[in-house]
Amino acid sequence: MKAHHNLSDAEVRAGIHNGQIRFAGNARLRIYGTLHCISGKRMLRRNRMFFVSLQEAAAAGYRPCAHCLRVAYLKWKNGTV
Repeated sequence: MKAHHNLSDAEVRAGIHNGQIRFAGNARLRIYGTLHCISGKRMLRRNRMFFVSLQEAAAAGYRPCAHCLRVAYLKWKNGTV
């Protein structure tokens, strides 16, 4: 897990290109989703956290986004995860 405000723009681009950054989460709301999610693009830089995998985000206590990860969100909501 990496905080966006601790990374330069070049480090973020390199992390995405190298596969070290695949998902983003909102530290305040404890929600994670894809990098292309419309909801995630609106979050403030100081609240954005980056994850390598869904498992890493879930282990950190984040829940799936209801927009971009609908199936995972419904499983989480129904308690079947």
